[in-house]
Amino acid sequence: MKKGCKYGTHRVIEPAGVLPQPAKKISNDMEIFSNEILIDVIALNIDSASFTQIEEEAGHDVEKIKAKIKEIVAEKGKMQNPVTGSGGMLIGTIEKIGDDLVGKTDLKVGDKIATLVSLSLTPLRIDEIKDIKPEIDRVEIKGKAVLFESGIYAVLPKDMSETLALAALDVAGAPAQVAKLVKPCQSVAILGSAGKSGMLCAYEAVKRVGPTGKVIGVVRNEKEKALLQRVSDKVRVVIADATKPMDVLHAVLEANDGKEVDVAINCVNVANTEMSTILPVKEFGIAYFFSMATSFTKAALGAEGVGKDITMIVGNGYTVDHAAITLEELRESAALREIFNELYL
Repeated sequence: MKKGCKYGTHRVIEPAGVLPQPAKKISNDMEIFSNEILIDVIALNIDSASFTQIEEEAGHDVEKIKAKIKEIVAEKGKMQNPVTGSGGMLIGTIEKIGDDLVGKTDLKVGDKIATLVSLSLTPLRIDEIKDIKPEIDRVEIKGKAVLFESGIYAVLPKDMSETLALAALDVAGAPAQVAKLVKPCQSVAILGSAGKSGMLCAYEAVKRVGPTGKVIGVVRNEKEKALLQRVSDKVRVVIADATKPMDVLHAVLEANDGKEVDVAINCVNVANTEMSTILPVKEFGIAYFFSMATSFTKAALGAEGVGKDITMIVGNGYTVDHAAITLEELRESAALREIFNELYL
């Protein structure tokens, strides 16, 4: 076996010299290098912003969605939406471990894992799309994928179904970042707080702010409000359109006794919500953009335009122990687990 770069640059076809994620095309030849792992793929969990964009472009036609996904993978060698730039994650079983990794990884052939690196950089070959479940952004396939030496993963837990675990692991970076960013006594606003990542963030934020802090959940309608209230009765739920900054600002201020918040978390899966995240944040506060629909340009210039000196954080999908933190939320909260079982199974 030949040995490749631990970060996967040996797989890049175009343009030369870049890493796999920004590359236009990578090799999805499934003859693995000595420091790679071959995965027999069961399903893809497409990033929410990406799936939403593909679904809308396809007019909600499942066959057209299938065709678009196949087209992207055939062209790029990976599942990276050309519009959003994002990917998602996968679950599968370990088929082969490269010679250089034998004894250096805790994985063994046959283990069922969820990859915690984006599909936007993962070499992928789709042989067949068996089914698409639009309600949970899931694509069941027959195919193969490669995990680089630097790639992170989680062995699927035995105390919950793989679909439940995957639903949470797909957005594990968000609640784990909340655990790092949010402090006792603070006020926190979460946009898109009735979505998958939003509910996990709301639950974690309530834990972190403690009894003297405030968590404000911004949702679109009464149905989402009722859902979020099931997660925790300590969340102050407000209804506002996240694409309308002034509406969000007024709603958050009203819920926070007229004060701006310490931290705002963006979990919305549509574009043009940057200023709705920035405006409610107080001077020297934090805006965390987990949404893959975020525009850096709009956020940077928008904050400048309204004179906001705040720290803006790009939503890194990885933070230390993010899988453990997120799965533990489902173990701790019967309400969260019940909701996830209802919505994502």
